Amino acid sequence: MPTYGYVRVSSTDQNEDRQLLALEEEGLTHDRIYIDKQSGKDFNRTRYAELVQTLKPDDVLYIKSIDRLGRNYDEIISQWKILIKDIGIDIVVIDMPLLDTRRCKDLIGTFIADVVLQLLSFVAQNERENIRQRQAEGIAAAKKRGVRFGRPEKPVPDNFGEIVKKWECGQMSIDEVLNICNMGRSTFYTRLKEYKMLGRKR
Repeated sequence: MPTYGYVRVSSTDQNEDRQLLALEEEGLTHDRIYIDKQSGKDFNRTRYAELVQTLKPDDVLYIKSIDRLGRNYDEIISQWKILIKDIGIDIVVIDMPLLDTRRCKDLIGTFIADVVLQLLSFVAQNERENIRQRQAEGIAAAKKRGVRFGRPEKPVPDNFGEIVKKWECGQMSIDEVLNICNMGRSTFYTRLKEYKMLGRKR
């Protein structure tokens, strides 16, 4: 029976090696592994869609962990139903041996798998929400300590005031100003606004 693997990482910056290694240890070759490197916030994922179209009844799909199927409880349960019941494949969740639908296809085995699936799906969603909350709390605490996020601000030249005066008098074009200051247009106007506010406070 044909066997496939699915790997998902949430962005192109993340490394899929850990998932690939787990699938290779199960005997899968790269031509049978579908990889998505993008957000899993929805299922508009090219490779996942191709995989679903490829799967036929009695095929086997390996995934490293249950949260590869979705970002929350409802998505995981929905995809599980589509794959298992609508298409008719078997799924092997490597991190959770109880979720191997090739085994115990009787009523009790199916019941146990369903219970474990729902529990793990809930745990996956809950952990993701906890991570987001911890990140938000960490960012808020860092901001209170004065930590700044994002790109560092571009410093203005020492003669910024002179450059501004020449520009305002028409002696320099905006393109010349941006080139000298090594800034984009929006950054320049932000620094200009800050410069004038600072001047009014003096």
